[in-house]
Amino acid sequence: QVRLVESGGGLVQAGGSLRLSCLASGSIFGINVMGWYRQAPGKQRELVAAITSDGSTNYADSVKDRFTINRDNAKNTVYLQMDSLKPEDTAVYYCNAKKFWSAPNDPGSWGQGTQVTVSS
Repeated sequence: QVRLVESGGGLVQAGGSLRLSCLASGSIFGINVMGWYRQAPGKQRELVAAITSDGSTNYADSVKDRFTINRDNAKNTVYLQMDSLKPEDTAVYYCNAKKFWSAPNDPGSWGQGTQVTVSS
């Protein structure tokens, strides 16, 4: 079982920056895609950004040019650098990991989430 622990959330003013980290431990062999999702109150969880083991990235349109995802495979850690934050970025941010052999409908492993609040 993969264990994911997020850190780095907090309260920031609009226009500010935060950097989230997610450390993977446990059964980490075979992790391919690591991603960040977020869920705002009353809304569905949505993909923010994802990165494969070879560095290919994917971003939600709403965060392109503001957020950057990267990973350090040696440290089993994925990061989300969030710049030019907006109040609508306020949400609980979750880390996710999927193995190479995960089925398309496999939700993967989830962290406990970290709160990001952007004040206007």
